Amino acid sequence: MELRHLRYFITVAEELNFSKAALRLYTAQPSLSQQIKDLEEEIGVRLFNRTKRKVELTEEGVVFLEQARLTMAQADKAVQMARQVHLSKQHILRIGFITAAEIRILPKILPHFRVQYPNFKIELQILDDFEQHKALKKGELDIIFSRQKVNDAKIEDKIIFKDELALILPKKHPLAELEKIPLKALEDLSFIAPTTSTFNIMNQAVNHFVKQHNIRLNVTEHSTTIVDTLSLINANKGCSILPKYVDPFSSLPNLAIRALEKDLPTLDIIMSYKKENTSIALKSLLDMMQTFFELSND
Repeated sequence: MELRHLRYFITVAEELNFSKAALRLYTAQPSLSQQIKDLEEEIGVRLFNRTKRKVELTEEGVVFLEQARLTMAQADKAVQMARQVHLSKQHILRIGFITAAEIRILPKILPHFRVQYPNFKIELQILDDFEQHKALKKGELDIIFSRQKVNDAKIEDKIIFKDELALILPKKHPLAELEKIPLKALEDLSFIAPTTSTFNIMNQAVNHFVKQHNIRLNVTEHSTTIVDTLSLINANKGCSILPKYVDPFSSLPNLAIRALEKDLPTLDIIMSYKKENTSIALKSLLDMMQTFFELSND
């Protein structure tokens, strides 16, 4: 038995006329009659008494009509509830991001997005690359901003920024008087190394660079956040190689940002989302991203 059988039965019961019921259901009368016959055979009772002059419900049909209406009402309610849940999901945007995106991207895009789409709810989570990729694949996030591509056929990866790295050192350090720092001078510096998983990609890039140029860094301090790293530099505890986006923090009195004589590697900020995600909120954000940033796949 299918819901269409109940819908056909209810319509015939209301019209007590197969021709009128067929018109309401946009079907042919012989087909409707066969559907009712199939229903009666399936449940094992006669629902209608039919003569050439009239159609009327049997006692069994009266009871079945009451329950059929309840079933159809419950089915309609289930459909409406499912649609409401789907609609609410359409208006929630779940964003995962790293610190770089929090500084470089979200402040540019979210204020405009909230003004233009005040009914959309935004949920933000700061996570490392691995956690973001896992959450995106599981459907727990709609869009992420990380350092690495997800590299999945079902996911679109677009590069938004290529962050440059620079040497951050105390302003009063003698090397701060130079516009560009010689590579070999790095070996004489005390280095502060960020250690949390958030910095894995950056640390790998820096390690590759120093090995490539036969430089051995003297790491004397470790830190867990960029703010901690900058505070240590400001307190003359050493120096560090960090993304240039920390420039707003250079208002600290004892910080200097310098390039090296050889270009340091760049770090990508990548936007990733599922290609099959049809969320209205996600589409709206992607449209806005196109107006603010030059997106590429390379």
